[in-house]
Amino acid sequence: MTSIPPSVPSATRVSVCMASYRGASFIADQIRSILDQLDAADELVIYDDASPDDTVDVINGFKDPRIRLIRGVSNVGYVRAFEAAIGASRGSFIFLSDQDDVWIPGRVALMLDGLRNAAVVATNFAMLGGGPRPWIPPLTGKMDGRRMANLVGIMVGYRAYYGCGMAFRRDFVDVVTPIPSYVRESHDLWIAICGNLAQSIAHLETPSLLRRLHEQNETPAGFRSLRRIAAARFMLARLVLEASRRLRGR
Repeated sequence: MTSIPPSVPSATRVSVCMASYRGASFIADQIRSILDQLDAADELVIYDDASPDDTVDVINGFKDPRIRLIRGVSNVGYVRAFEAAIGASRGSFIFLSDQDDVWIPGRVALMLDGLRNAAVVATNFAMLGGGPRPWIPPLTGKMDGRRMANLVGIMVGYRAYYGCGMAFRRDFVDVVTPIPSYVRESHDLWIAICGNLAQSIAHLETPSLLRRLHEQNETPAGFRSLRRIAAARFMLARLVLEASRRLRGR
């Protein structure tokens, strides 16, 4: 795995961190929608997880100095790819981005406003091309003060935290990273657990992105076996304990 040390100017306001893999079909639309909202000193950090297709060529085709591409030498999975991108970022505010969505104009301003008073912000999404959202109820501002209800919702599976709609402040990186080694998916729920336990998470009702669903999405779809559900709940319980430990140690 290659890395780029976060050694440049504090003038960087926003770092958008993206993990790419086999993204050649859709990543250009997403990059355009992101760059349209970034200032000259902001950055888009993309960790490409050893894509075997033309993803890297599409990224390099933009020739935009705000894009910082890190090329992984082997496939490590999207959680570690996001972690590497976060580690290489240098902005005061870190936004997460999937490779195949489209950001809605005003997303950056909306989420920066939420981050003025919270370490983490979580937003909703709409569906690209219309159509119904997943069944999980959308986030609402009323959830801001309901830490325990949110944690129970995460454990049960009805809190709609998606990494593609989340951002956090630089001063919270020491809580979020390193992402526990046993996390192979649901890094978004890990960040949400950290924000809720810190009592510093804002839930924004306005959708901030258009989500594209297709056959290559990394987010697990469909029903899982009882064994996988039990394993996921055990992992989430471990994450609550780990986040509590890190927050106590600050």
